[in-house]
Amino acid sequence: MVTQPRTTPSVIERIGAVVGPHGLLTEPRDVEPFTADWRGIYRGKTLAVVRPGNVKEVAAVVRICAETRTPLVPQGGNTGQSNGAVPRAGGADLVLSLGRLNRILEVDALNNTIAAQAGCILAAIQEAAAEAGRLFPLSLGAEGSCQIGGNLSTNAGGTNVLRYGNARDLVLGLEVVLPDGRIWDGLRSLRKDNTGYDLKQLFIGAEGTLGIITAAVLKLFPRTSANVTSWVAVPSPRQAVELLALLRRHCGDSVTAFEGISRRCLDLVLRNMPGTRDPLPQRHEWYVLVELGDARASDALRHGLESALAAAAEITLIADAVIAESTAQSESLWSLRDAIPLAARADPRMVYRHDISVAVSRIPDFIAAAQAALEQRFPGVEVICFGHLGDGNLHFNAFVPGRLRTDPAAQDAQDVAQVVYDILQRFGGSFSAEHGIGLAKVAQLARYKSPVELELMRALKRTLDPHNIMNPGKVLMNAE
Repeated sequence: MVTQPRTTPSVIERIGAVVGPHGLLTEPRDVEPFTADWRGIYRGKTLAVVRPGNVKEVAAVVRICAETRTPLVPQGGNTGQSNGAVPRAGGADLVLSLGRLNRILEVDALNNTIAAQAGCILAAIQEAAAEAGRLFPLSLGAEGSCQIGGNLSTNAGGTNVLRYGNARDLVLGLEVVLPDGRIWDGLRSLRKDNTGYDLKQLFIGAEGTLGIITAAVLKLFPRTSANVTSWVAVPSPRQAVELLALLRRHCGDSVTAFEGISRRCLDLVLRNMPGTRDPLPQRHEWYVLVELGDARASDALRHGLESALAAAAEITLIADAVIAESTAQSESLWSLRDAIPLAARADPRMVYRHDISVAVSRIPDFIAAAQAALEQRFPGVEVICFGHLGDGNLHFNAFVPGRLRTDPAAQDAQDVAQVVYDILQRFGGSFSAEHGIGLAKVAQLARYKSPVELELMRALKRTLDPHNIMNPGKVLMNAE
């Protein structure tokens, strides 16, 4: 009798034994949705998608990958725009999807906190907070499909940063699986804790390169009982910035959102999104979408906004304005703002997206300088500028004549970004405000970050992930 040699189980087989048949996808048709970015421009390869059902399974999977040096790509809702949550083209990366970790763990209304697993859809967290009479203020266009783990891993911003801050400002505690498979339980709900380094901040904005966020304790706030929305025409970005200062003098912290929108953005929406219409009777070059929220009665809030707009009109900061008379009208105004990325995506031309931030006071000069530089370099360029003007975060996008999104050369071109980012550097700004670095901006990080900053980041990476298995290739070039 001949004894057959025992074969060592493959990595996929070992992981499959941990997560079970429902936690492992290997068929090409099942894997495909996890390998492409939201915009449909970038596509990677993977042998399998791992879908653990709890944190212990995540830890066990990571331990196997650490032992075998198998690269892992943590993935949430895969709604990012920097290719940070998709596998690389070589096919060696395994995708680890957090979608099954989707439970609300606790809502503590008295402490104003909510604990949730990383795979919870952002809208579900908002709804759970609302049911408890509270507000979770993180809000962005993809909130119906993005997951809180991804939001934290990219330090998402959104429309309410002006009043409540970025994602990192909304976190009290985290649970994280480290690159060696250990679980760090930092799910604390304390607002004051001076016992050493604030470790949770290492993982927020790290895009899964230092560990996998599996749960979080998040801050809640009192629900605003009244909201007032207004669409305001302004002569230029300078008047928009001055209007923000005036609104804050008149209305204080009740200003929750202040979105800047150029006329070209509105034209793009009106042209590509059926059923939309211009809120004002005449064309204007720039607009701001203002929202106030407060616990006061809606009449008082509206009166405050009307008084502020009247004062702005007297000194010619605004050209026209309309205030929403109902929730439906407010939603209609917001739909124009939210539709801008979709309207750009519907256009056959290649759109070059730049998620930048600059000090609010320097926004007008930056826009003027960057637009002039683009027009000189690319005659006929169409700049699509909009974004969170109140916190200095602009989406400074551009269409270049003759470049289509179906052209691989146009997709890969970095010349437009370099023009914008070189101008931005002069203004002391950031080339990534809320979308992260991923694969899309690793070259820019290497170009614009100082050597000291880059070495500190690499030192952290080497310390926590010495074998570079956590989302390799993302954020840092040559992280090993």
